[in-house]
Amino acid sequence: MSVLPIGIIGTGKYVPEKILTNADLEKMVETNDEWIVSRTGIRERHIAAPDQATSDLAYEAAVKAIASAGITAEELDLIVIATITPDMSFPSTACILQEKLGAKKAAAFDLSAACSGFVYSLAAATSMLQMGMYKNALIIGADTLSRITDYTDRNTCVLFGDGAGAVVIGEVGEGRGFKSFDLGAEGAGGELLKLPAGGSRTPASVDTLEAKQHFIQMSGREVFKFAVRVMGTATEEVLRKAELSKDDIDLFIPHQANVRIIQSAMERLNLSEDRVMVNVQNYANTSAASIPLALVEAVEQGRIKEGDRVVMVGFGGGLTWGASVLVW
Repeated sequence: MSVLPIGIIGTGKYVPEKILTNADLEKMVETNDEWIVSRTGIRERHIAAPDQATSDLAYEAAVKAIASAGITAEELDLIVIATITPDMSFPSTACILQEKLGAKKAAAFDLSAACSGFVYSLAAATSMLQMGMYKNALIIGADTLSRITDYTDRNTCVLFGDGAGAVVIGEVGEGRGFKSFDLGAEGAGGELLKLPAGGSRTPASVDTLEAKQHFIQMSGREVFKFAVRVMGTATEEVLRKAELSKDDIDLFIPHQANVRIIQSAMERLNLSEDRVMVNVQNYANTSAASIPLALVEAVEQGRIKEGDRVVMVGFGGGLTWGASVLVW
């Protein structure tokens, strides 16, 4: 059975209007702009309005992606939202979005793989389309991390922001589209990056609220070491599967968590700055939205042209990683 060439046929992004700068954070916790920039590369992040939930961010990005693809919401067969900050435990944020869009014939589900979630979602949906199960799929990475960030914790509050990036995938020309994926997990590291309470293990209670267990908890140094290692190995593996080399990469789009992690990957892969997309300074770490925000911005800036080989790679809570090779 021949496999259909599946690639990205539409893109869209959205970030909330409110911007929280490093100078703003200096008034909230003991930190300063120089410290934040030197260690993370982050200068500002976007923060959702009180009445905005993840589905609202996803909707704005989705409308743009659908229009960019030249289709209507009614033509969508599948909606997948990668998120760790769903509107609620259930129904899924994808189902909420399906109703908002009027995508009545689309199957819909959420996928939880933290910052790797967008690539995981692309892999799952692409395989469905390659099998002929569906024709058009809307894939969104969307997170509202400000809702689970402790703004009294100087070690984590500087790192995160809110946003959404969306793509529509469908059949593309021969030789184009996704060439390989590499997904993985290291569950033994799950304790290094987590949101402890609110699930079936530790339901919400007065005690969990007082203990701040509904906020992100991270062992920063250990996660950093994991990220530096896996960004390189996952990229090398996904290139091997696509029968390509590091020299074949036209644009490298890494998860935007920390500029030092990105620089480490650039050195290992021998990539010059003009071959790497970096926008962490403007958005901070937006979890599942990070890679699609960078991808869409690269498209908007004209940094991707037809035939380019694009590598996307992310890492996140789980611990997880995901990488893909795409011919634009």
